[in-house]
Amino acid sequence: MNLMDLRRASLLLLMHIFAIGIIPAQSNLADSTAVKDTILYFAGGISYHPPEFKPIKQAKNPKNIIFLIGDGMGLSHITAARVANGGKLYLDQFPVTGLNTTFSASDFVTDSGAGGTALATGEKTLNGAIGVDRDSVIIPNIREVLSGSGKSTGVVVTCAVTHATPAAFVAHQPSREMKDEIAMDFMRSGIDLFMGGGLENFIVRGDSANLLEPLVKLGYFIDTQTVAPQPSIRISRLAQQQKVAGLYAAGHMETFTGGRGNYLPEATQAAIEVLKKNPYGFFLMVEGSQIDWGGHANHTGYIITETMDFDRAVGEALRFAAADGQTLVVVTADHETGGMALMNGNYQTGMVRAAYTTGDHSGTMVPVFAFGPGSELFRGIYDNTDVPRKILEAMKLSFPKP
Repeated sequence: MNLMDLRRASLLLLMHIFAIGIIPAQSNLADSTAVKDTILYFAGGISYHPPEFKPIKQAKNPKNIIFLIGDGMGLSHITAARVANGGKLYLDQFPVTGLNTTFSASDFVTDSGAGGTALATGEKTLNGAIGVDRDSVIIPNIREVLSGSGKSTGVVVTCAVTHATPAAFVAHQPSREMKDEIAMDFMRSGIDLFMGGGLENFIVRGDSANLLEPLVKLGYFIDTQTVAPQPSIRISRLAQQQKVAGLYAAGHMETFTGGRGNYLPEATQAAIEVLKKNPYGFFLMVEGSQIDWGGHANHTGYIITETMDFDRAVGEALRFAAADGQTLVVVTADHETGGMALMNGNYQTGMVRAAYTTGDHSGTMVPVFAFGPGSELFRGIYDNTDVPRKILEAMKLSFPKP
């Protein structure tokens, strides 16, 4: 080994030791806010190698929709995850990209209630509102429109299912804080599958009702079990069901590094298996909910691991869509969180250094990725309200007129 090679090896060893000392590979990043602007090096157990998926056939119009939302996920979040994973993500495989604006009816900087409502209904609303317009009038969401056309529908998230983004695809309430009412809306929605946290909103309620019993009467298979040592979705068991209510935590689910494990990609796969049995097709919304929380904490490692976990769920959607040929996959965000900027990085070592302008959301545009029949509609710059309208346009459908 020559002197140059020795110096390079010593440098990489020091970076490895330094990074592991700051953030262990399996630490609970959500519980650590001491290190916010830092160099990270992922030594193992986190990185993955995405295989390439190419469509073997493609229909003219999509039969199925998989809509994935990275909550708070901006371009810097994606770039950081890409660097940490050695320069490759499943998101790299999308042939069509675009950008959308995220302002709400009340504010330049949206919250997840208004952002989720825009992506679900094609309409602007006030920050904090769920499934209603700026006058608190109920407006239909894309899941309801597609359910009305005969398709099966579902949502999969890593937060409580009653949280803002999933609620926007199911519920209609003037405030995102009305969790008991949002849980009741799930009962009335006709949704075929929902998976995430939020069990307490169904059993620990102000009205003392236990909503699990009527859910069973409505034909739902109630799944609250996971498998030790890490949570694991029993895909084969769920695939046999027609309707699924998966509630895996009292409130929000654990972080990826704090014990949630492979839940999100496995739940995405399980949801597809349940919903695809409908000959008329399906609509599935999947949210990487905690990317946003890493942004709020200005925690680079939390952002990266949650974005990489979300990307693996994207990979499950691509795997199905490439083989199926009748599925449109759309990926976007409801807003950016943290005002994240990348100050340095290294694709060989996975080192990322970031800085932040805020502990809240920002008003910057967010990316859109599309794959499958109808994906050409998603090129360019447009508003977040255009995203669900473009999905329906691809299917030769539209929102009902007021």
